[in-house]
Amino acid sequence: MKNIIFTIAALFAADTAWADDAAITIGGVEMSNPSNSAAFVAVKKKLGKWQGRMTQSLTGQSFDVSYEWAITAGGNTITERIVEDGVEMLTTYSDQDGELVVRHYCGLGTEPVFKLAELTDESMSITVDEQRSGLHRKHHSFVTSMQWTMDSSDPNKMVFENAVILDGEITNNRAELSRVL
Repeated sequence: MKNIIFTIAALFAADTAWADDAAITIGGVEMSNPSNSAAFVAVKKKLGKWQGRMTQSLTGQSFDVSYEWAITAGGNTITERIVEDGVEMLTTYSDQDGELVVRHYCGLGTEPVFKLAELTDESMSITVDEQRSGLHRKHHSFVTSMQWTMDSSDPNKMVFENAVILDGEITNNRAELSRVL
């Protein structure tokens, strides 16, 4: 049943206004449709809803998480709705001058901006862009890096890891996720 849902979702996405080769028109005016960076295309592989459990290294506690990636803005932005242990957050992914820019609206009350650190066929990692973020490790609590590793044998499974400066202490979090929709 899940494969049928994914196939239907893929067919729907291919026939929408944000398909890679489709022109976007608003009010009769054709919008420019810039090409997407390889990192943006990699984020598209996560479209859908994912759920799992996260473990925090600082406390050893494990809790429920869900992440839902959706494409918006005529295919030019991906939003990620995050719920970690009941706390909702938002991350956006878009290209600026051919480079992926990630903005995270965090439950810590900070808004770090990230840049691509590494991209392979199975994983992507981002790191905080200190110049754009304006956050200081001694004065702020914020996410400093994130990494997603897709399961090479199952495209509906991945591992998400992040590092967070929390009151001057680093904590590493790890979640094993499965696509549910």
